[in-house]
Amino acid sequence: MTYCVGLLTRAGMVMIADTRTNAGIDNISIYRKLHILQDNEDRLMAIASAGNLSVTQSMLSMLTEGLPPVEEGGVARTLAGVPTMFRAAQLVGEAVRAASYSVGATLSGTGINAGISLLLGGRIHDGPLHLYMIYGEGNFIECSPDSPFLQIGELKYGKPILDRALAYDTELDEAVKVGLISFDSTLRSNLSVGRPFDLLVVPSDATRPDIRLRISEDDAYFDMLSSEWGRLLNESRAAIPVPPFMKAV
Repeated sequence: MTYCVGLLTRAGMVMIADTRTNAGIDNISIYRKLHILQDNEDRLMAIASAGNLSVTQSMLSMLTEGLPPVEEGGVARTLAGVPTMFRAAQLVGEAVRAASYSVGATLSGTGINAGISLLLGGRIHDGPLHLYMIYGEGNFIECSPDSPFLQIGELKYGKPILDRALAYDTELDEAVKVGLISFDSTLRSNLSVGRPFDLLVVPSDATRPDIRLRISEDDAYFDMLSSEWGRLLNESRAAIPVPPFMKAV
């Protein structure tokens, strides 16, 4: 199973993706699901993926090689040539549809789910950051200030902390903390999601450097965060008055 989350606040963007692929309890392996597709002075674009691995790999190859030109004799269409992040989301959606159709036809009747979903985040030039969720049919939605996060994969365990603790005005370091707590909650409740996972942090200020790292199995900060979060939850639970109807018991 997979869990990926993207956070977009006034201060910047955070994307986190686990690396575990699961084809049964005796067939678990590691595969990068957070991919940097464009990385230069002109643009930064990253994709996090959940779902069928063969469809995902086919889609990524299409984006790398370029989709067919609109007009005969034209040039292949790539993310390096799109003028806006909206156009980037459209191009990725087109690649998703093409890959899903190609691989899905092969898998038809096998009972194997060919569906995928993606998070696409980034910026062009020194413009604003954008974050999209792209569905298996190629359609997409954009992250908004009213709900400054998007999730794909095994999302239910990590959603409550995002609903309660994340707002558009949340500072970037706090947003990273909330995202990691969301992952810790998911890891606690679903053994098919696990470390290592990959992290990308992009400040809204384009002059500040972004952060890219892998949270390993023995990452000291994540271990501390998990322990402290559990301790504080128990302390908070104990500090809440008991229900009045229980006092008579």
